[in-house]
Amino acid sequence: MSTSPLVSILIPAFNAEEWIADSIRSAIDQTWRRKEIIVIDDGSRDETLRVARQFASAEVRVFTQENQGASSARNKAFSLCQGDYIQWLDADDLLAPDKVTQQMRVAQALANRRVLLSGAWGKFIHRVDRATFSPTSLWHNLTPIEYLLRKLGEGAFMQTGNWLVSRELCETAGPWDTRLLSDDDGEYFCRVALASEGVRFVPTAKSFYRETPATRLSYIGASDKKKDALFLSMQLHLKYIRSLEESDRVRAACLAYLQTWLINFYPERSDLVSEVQGIARELGGSLATPRLRWKYAWIKPLFGWQAAKAAQMGLPEFKASLRRFVLTRKP
Repeated sequence: MSTSPLVSILIPAFNAEEWIADSIRSAIDQTWRRKEIIVIDDGSRDETLRVARQFASAEVRVFTQENQGASSARNKAFSLCQGDYIQWLDADDLLAPDKVTQQMRVAQALANRRVLLSGAWGKFIHRVDRATFSPTSLWHNLTPIEYLLRKLGEGAFMQTGNWLVSRELCETAGPWDTRLLSDDDGEYFCRVALASEGVRFVPTAKSFYRETPATRLSYIGASDKKKDALFLSMQLHLKYIRSLEESDRVRAACLAYLQTWLINFYPERSDLVSEVQGIARELGGSLATPRLRWKYAWIKPLFGWQAAKAAQMGLPEFKASLRRFVLTRKP
């Protein structure tokens, strides 16, 4: 056991009193014995810190800082950890008990710390046993360029807790970007993949992504600051993939990526719409006006594009929140 790699499970937390206990328990319950757990409370205004401190032990260390954002909290956790491998875990998500063990077995067999380890992940609202696993094209062994092509070109993604990253890869990729108030994980793991010698998919390593609409960092809504941060993240994504290859397939993936995310700026942020369209032209293409899904398109002629977009972006969040409210109160 003394020669086994140490795995650091790092949990940033902000106003997560409802979920943080379950997330910490899922970290404690990992069957990989040589581990440490570090929780960083990012200036929560609720009882997150109090709940987390109930788990404090030699294995679980809890710290607090003034609110500086999730990326800052993750960087703080990394600065305090000693692990040979890093398991990032958001404060509302969970790990299957053998998640780390499954990935560490593969890591030890490969004996190459430049390989990035991924796994299967499922979405859930309240009950983990009802999580739905929906495989995407990223659920494979991939080279860095194939990972980025599929991520950008198809809009596929992996959630934060899905990964297991060696310290060497973390140090090579650099810290989390504290400028990014949205899509900080998408940008970060692009850099990690870029620094890697490939992604190894471990199907038996499972993590669970809790759907908590409008409360997650990934929810952009009407926030101009988050839209500005998203645009920065998009620019960085394009920079990373184009540093690997300049080709027709890369340009096509970049254009598809820009088209997918354009709706977050259209029509209210004409400045960002113009910049995105300018990037598309530089890539040799053009972007279409974002399309509304059929169930919301009827709103446009009656109340305008912005009202229809607000319904498309907001109604699913409201329905999921309502469903979650009902489920959490069932006996």
